[in-house]
Amino acid sequence: MILTLTPNPAIDLTYQTSQLLPGQTHRVCTPVRRAGGKGINVARVLHQEGLPVRVLATAGGRTGEELAEDLERTGLRHRLVPVAAGTRSTIAMVSSDTTTIFNEPGAPLSGREWQYLAEAVADELQGAKVFVASGSLPDGAPADLYPGVIALARQQGVPSIIDASGAGLLAAASAGADLLKPNRAELAEATGEADLFAGVRVLVRLGARRVLLSDGGNGMLGFAAGRSSYLTARLPQPLAGNPTGAGDAAVAGAAALLHDAALSDEAALDAADDLERLLRRAAAWGSAAVLMPLAGEISAEWPDLQEKLIIEESH
Repeated sequence: MILTLTPNPAIDLTYQTSQLLPGQTHRVCTPVRRAGGKGINVARVLHQEGLPVRVLATAGGRTGEELAEDLERTGLRHRLVPVAAGTRSTIAMVSSDTTTIFNEPGAPLSGREWQYLAEAVADELQGAKVFVASGSLPDGAPADLYPGVIALARQQGVPSIIDASGAGLLAAASAGADLLKPNRAELAEATGEADLFAGVRVLVRLGARRVLLSDGGNGMLGFAAGRSSYLTARLPQPLAGNPTGAGDAAVAGAAALLHDAALSDEAALDAADDLERLLRRAAAWGSAAVLMPLAGEISAEWPDLQEKLIIEESH
């Protein structure tokens, strides 16, 4: 199965409104409430597409109970590590032309709680073919979290995909993650490089094997260690919709392809030459997510979108 780790999950509230006007009163319907956090959104997409997936996350307080109830109701297999602090909430305001997100920070975990989470990762990895760790970290997260879980995955022969930001992104690169998936803003923040390509070179030089970079309406870029060129995947025209879960869906697409390769013992996906396959699937699933109202879902049109992708190679 594919194991997804969400160290900082949330209860996501999504409001729909025809137009979002700052400083004005909006009449909205009851929001959709469900378990969220980037790793859980990745798992939702994989589950929708029929892939075996298991959620590993923390949960605390009444919102933690709500998170567990929603995962159970959705049919997502899961293991939740109990923590003292309540699980956070997020709010998405989705209108016809924009999406505005309000993210609460995650409450700090104790040293013992972090230890329990690491032990759960080690345990769950024994049945995994692909490991995904996604999303923000609670305040005070140990600096060696991503290096530690990447090392655990490597010991089991499991490829790791990390969707992180800030110091976590750099730590994951230094630990030799198989695939990193930042967006342009996250890359600039972590590396301090305003130039996109200089920022990616930092990650590859640190040890990242592959980087898929989301660049909004400009598409997605793919880089691989040992490859002198990079690839760009874009649609002829950008899609209108809700981009909230596009990055999570892209991660899910890459995880699905690595999972299928592992089942078929296809060693070719270890090579930089297979970057295009990963980029195509990730870009198609990310684009298909834009067409859906909620994060964690993709449109059934993704095969058509994949066919329409324009792939360009640059040096």
